[in-house]
Amino acid sequence: MLSIKSLLNVILISICLPAVAFAGPSPYQVCFSPNQDCTALIVQEIDSAQKNIWVQAYSFTSYPIGDALVRAEQRGVDVEVILDKSNFEPGVHTSAYYLIRHGIKVWNDNQLNIAHNKVMIFDNNIVETGSFNYTHAAQYDNAENVLIIHDPSLAQAYLSNWLLRQKASVAVQS
Repeated sequence: MLSIKSLLNVILISICLPAVAFAGPSPYQVCFSPNQDCTALIVQEIDSAQKNIWVQAYSFTSYPIGDALVRAEQRGVDVEVILDKSNFEPGVHTSAYYLIRHGIKVWNDNQLNIAHNKVMIFDNNIVETGSFNYTHAAQYDNAENVLIIHDPSLAQAYLSNWLLRQKASVAVQS
């Protein structure tokens, strides 16, 4: 648990640094768009994954993040994605079918009004979350945040929720 003083230090440091990685071993990284390159920080985590990446997303149109997930799948990382139903509406620009065409398993979370999660779980160890949708607008047009937490227990809690949402979702075929 962070103390208020530690939390304030994190906030002050993060405002002053690009895509923050703290000196020394740190259990977390923070990023704030549009002034920091949160997309690059997420891509870096994807590129570092070795076993698996589980994704939950409300809106997913980011080419760099989509390409990084495809690269991960191509190097043998198990990549699985749950997307909000809005990603499958006719005429909507989304990365859903791009991911599917490249062998990534995708589910449509269509049972709720909105599946508003923005989460990636890496190698049962790391969680990326925050307000940041995986979109161009989140990086360049909006005030958003990304938090990456290195904590296996937290990753397991997020994975448990991911599995619940997967069971409530429909697998999407190309």
